[in-house]
Amino acid sequence: MNVRTPALVSKAPHMGTTIFTVMSALAAEKKAVNLGQGFPDFPCDPRLTDLVGDAMREGLNQYPPMPGVAPLREAVAAKIEALYSRSYNPATEITVTAGATQAILAIILAIVHPGDEVIVLEPCYDSYVPNIELAGGRVVRVPLTPGSFRPDFDRIRAAIGQRTRAILINTPHNPSGMVWTREEMLTLQEILAPTNIVLISDEVYEHMVYAPLQHWSAAHFDGLAERAFIVSSFGKTYHVTGWKVGTVAAPADYTAELRKVHQFMVFTVNTPMQHALARYMADPAPYLELPAFYQRKRDLFRKGLAQTHFKLLPGEGTYFQCADISGLQVPERNLSEADFCQWLTAEIGVAAIPLSAFYGNGFDQKVIRFCFAKTDETLHAALHKLQGL
Repeated sequence: MNVRTPALVSKAPHMGTTIFTVMSALAAEKKAVNLGQGFPDFPCDPRLTDLVGDAMREGLNQYPPMPGVAPLREAVAAKIEALYSRSYNPATEITVTAGATQAILAIILAIVHPGDEVIVLEPCYDSYVPNIELAGGRVVRVPLTPGSFRPDFDRIRAAIGQRTRAILINTPHNPSGMVWTREEMLTLQEILAPTNIVLISDEVYEHMVYAPLQHWSAAHFDGLAERAFIVSSFGKTYHVTGWKVGTVAAPADYTAELRKVHQFMVFTVNTPMQHALARYMADPAPYLELPAFYQRKRDLFRKGLAQTHFKLLPGEGTYFQCADISGLQVPERNLSEADFCQWLTAEIGVAAIPLSAFYGNGFDQKVIRFCFAKTDETLHAALHKLQGL
């Protein structure tokens, strides 16, 4: 018998390994300080892990309801109403997902038909485009304004066509740290008002906006909220990225379509974590105090980088700091962003991410991204290595 493995025809021939995996592996190999991938290197609040243990010991270890346990959906709805003055029905308009990345894929698979167009604002998180392509949609890339990364509404208007199904925005923005203003959200509302375009609003960094700015959720605006899937992340907010728990808030009709896909992707999200998060949310202090927590780390990191020849871009939100390398006092400044990050990791001992990785065409503007969601010790170690550049 001729035993063989039949060849596959790839559905995703252009999809490779993510830049985050590549740079984290290189950082580990070179024993570099990893300021590349966006995750904390410090523990979460022990009260939260204690609550997980409590839930496990109480026997809350079996399948939960498909949309998420009721106490967590109720807590999320209450938080949205308190912060953004919009009421969502926790039974029909809030869904617990296996992180924000799964949420976005489920949303896109639920609403995008083959041939539909989805507007994506670049630079963007690396899952957006593959998600759209897997759904059979066509990606319409609209660049944010280079340097400021603010939305270019003339280009957004020009990108809208008969086949436009959705637009995907991200505020606060990864990788740039830019935060949409109230006026920008109102302009988007005005542009979308005469259309049937669905808004996918990725707001996973909603609690990382730095004074004097504030986060303007799509939930703030009736004209946006009524056509929006709003995605949030407990992993980002509570320093538990590995738990992969997120939520989607959306009108009931939208939520029903999302849940059709969600049930056959993961069906449910781990039970004890959901109960622990619901109980932990009874105290709003952890997310209300998060901006000040990260603003101090941002300021520490920016102060250290100011002693180098990196040119700092504004850090309005998220736990990322972007820096221009073109003024550095080393010849490697002339490398591409990707090659520079390889050199920085291997030779200087600090891992960062090239912004070109967030563009479909690899647009290179001599800007790299650092993550400052690290202990002060880690940040000081990285800054020490970066001195002299």
